[in-house]
Amino acid sequence: MTESVSVGMPVAAGERVVVLGLGVASKAVTRALRRRNIAVTAVEDRPTADTRTFADEVDCVLLEAPSVDELRAALTEAAAFIPSPGVPESHPAFEIGRDIGIRTLSEFDLASWWDDRPVAAITGTDGKTSVTLLTVAMLNASGVMTAAVGNTDVPFIEAIDDPGYDAFVVEASSFRLGHAEHFAPQAAAWLNFSPDHLDVHSTLDGYEQAKAKIWRSLPADGIAVAPTDDPVVRTHVPTDRRAVLVGLTDSDGATAFVADGRMLIDGIDIGAVSELPRAFDHDITNTMVAAALALELGATVAGIVAAVTTYELPPHRIQHVATANGISFYNDSKATVPHAVLTAVRSFESVVLIAGGRNKDLDLSELRTVSDRTRAVVAMGDAADEIAAAFDGAAPVEIASDMDDALARSVALAQAGDTILLSPGCTSFDKYANYGARGDDFIRAVHDFLEES
Repeated sequence: MTESVSVGMPVAAGERVVVLGLGVASKAVTRALRRRNIAVTAVEDRPTADTRTFADEVDCVLLEAPSVDELRAALTEAAAFIPSPGVPESHPAFEIGRDIGIRTLSEFDLASWWDDRPVAAITGTDGKTSVTLLTVAMLNASGVMTAAVGNTDVPFIEAIDDPGYDAFVVEASSFRLGHAEHFAPQAAAWLNFSPDHLDVHSTLDGYEQAKAKIWRSLPADGIAVAPTDDPVVRTHVPTDRRAVLVGLTDSDGATAFVADGRMLIDGIDIGAVSELPRAFDHDITNTMVAAALALELGATVAGIVAAVTTYELPPHRIQHVATANGISFYNDSKATVPHAVLTAVRSFESVVLIAGGRNKDLDLSELRTVSDRTRAVVAMGDAADEIAAAFDGAAPVEIASDMDDALARSVALAQAGDTILLSPGCTSFDKYANYGARGDDFIRAVHDFLEES
């Protein structure tokens, strides 16, 4: 591993940092700081035996549910403040930090300061995980050993300790980007933008500006990758850096597009659309985004083609479950915002949509725009009434008590040729631990139903 300082000065040994929250990422940050002899004060509003044990093991100060005065004192004594991803901006630590002028950093800053291997980064309201994993597959197939880090199972700050990697692909959430002081990936993509995470970000503009930081420190020889059809993203594309604009056709300035069934990126042929394991519109554009990033970090065309033809799609995102009696069943539990639902529904001609869960303070009325492809809607969970209101007068709506009820109602409403699509547009936290558990329950319900029918 190579340690270096890209821009600015890292936190130095002997200084103190306040880390807010002790989730997986922040524990990794704390360990990394302590290994470099940087003192840590960890703030935990909901301390547990586990957090107390962790604090003892790494020898950091643990402030348990501190008062505002105690929080101010801790921040005043520190050189920097590193919030955990997902802590709401309404937390008093942010206002105190702005008031005293403390540096606010993210895990991405530390990793960039302490390691100089090539980095690609991907942000967007939805699609980040799919593009991140595909980019990694392309690089690995090209012999560039690469890790998927960031908003994944592996924090970026933890991955840099492994000397076996040649490069990193960072799934960059707005939570980490928003707090970054200097994060300078060599190649960075912003996939799309729609309202999300307003339970964490104070305003929609704040969410947008956090996403825009993906390109703020792009190096002079760096590359920005963006879609042609998202007006918000297009306004932020840097004009003084190389850019790849991705579309399905060569219109609207696209430099990556499909021609005669072939995917082209700045004239480089990366393969036929027919070779993709699935070829919905977003699959095609995601593939070209991933390839543009991978090429910048050293992937070969042969490696890209090999990855595209062997890549296994991740679960819970427009995942085919079964087809029976002319009806297809798809699990799209990962769609926790309206924008993701629209993408999924537009992939099919006629859908019976299962939607609902716990709303993230978003306007669900946008769902109505796909009512022309929606035969009927089955609403469930805390947001069932909001889902029903979104489709009122545009599509029939029934309200279900649980997943089995939702599936039974959907089958009764569907006709041959339809798709029954679980695409909730909401989080799973009203009934499930996470979207994966919700998707697994849908798959279980489908198989149970088909076995009994």
